[in-house]
Amino acid sequence: MEPRSARPILIVDDEDDLRSLLDLNLRREGFSTVSVATGAGALEVVREQHPSLIVLDLMLPDLPGTEVCRRVRADPELADTPIIMLTARGEEIDRVVGFEVGADDYVVKSTFSMREFLLRVRAVLRRAAHPGPGEEVPDASAGLTFDDLHIDLAGFRAFVGGEEIALTATEFKLLQLLATRPGRVQSRGTLLQDVWDMAPDTNTRTVDTHIKRLREKLGGAASLLETVRGVGYRFATAHKAKK
Repeated sequence: MEPRSARPILIVDDEDDLRSLLDLNLRREGFSTVSVATGAGALEVVREQHPSLIVLDLMLPDLPGTEVCRRVRADPELADTPIIMLTARGEEIDRVVGFEVGADDYVVKSTFSMREFLLRVRAVLRRAAHPGPGEEVPDASAGLTFDDLHIDLAGFRAFVGGEEIALTATEFKLLQLLATRPGRVQSRGTLLQDVWDMAPDTNTRTVDTHIKRLREKLGGAASLLETVRGVGYRFATAHKAKK
C-alpha cells in the first residue's frame, strides 16, 4: 500500500461550488484530491483509497457526517484517518458532537477562510505524521520513552513494545499533552481547552471518550493514563521518562 502522504485528500460535500473551491485550492497547494457528494460515496472511497485526510460535511443528503465519522473510526484499518468536519452552523453543540465521534478539527462555513482552512489541513496532516507537499519529514529522534511506550514528538508517532500504534491526530495530541506534563493532574476543562480549543465548562464526554480509545490502543501501556476521580487525568510518573 502506498504511503499516506501520497494518498489523496477526500472532500465530502453536497454543495458543488464549495466542493469545487476546496478541490481547486488543495490542488494548487500540491495535494491530490478526490471529491464526492454523499456519505455512502465517501465510505466507498475511504475503503478503496485510504485517503490521507477526509474533509467531511456535517449535513449530507443520505448519511450525516457524524455517522460517516463513526463508521470510519469503528474500522480498524481506517480508524487513524484524520477528519476535518465542515458545517454550515457554528453552534457549540455541533462542535461537541463532531469531536465526540472522533473528528480532529472543525471548520464553520459561515466564517470560512481559505487561508485558515489550508493551515488547518497542514496542521492535522502534520499531527498525523502525513506531511503535505513541500514539507519536510521531521527528525524522528526527538521523543519520550516510558517503559514500553515511546512517543516520537517530532514525527507525531507512538510505539508500544516497538510496534507503532495507529493514533488519530487528536489522540496523539492528547497523549503528547499528558506525557509532557507527567504527574500533573489535567482537569477535563483544561484538556478541552488545550486539545480541542473548546470552552472548559462545555458539557461533553469528548475527553472521556478519547481517553477510552487511547487506552484501548495503548494496550499494556494503558496504565500510564491514570484517572483522578472527580478531577481529570494524569500521566503516571512511576515510569521514568527518557529523552
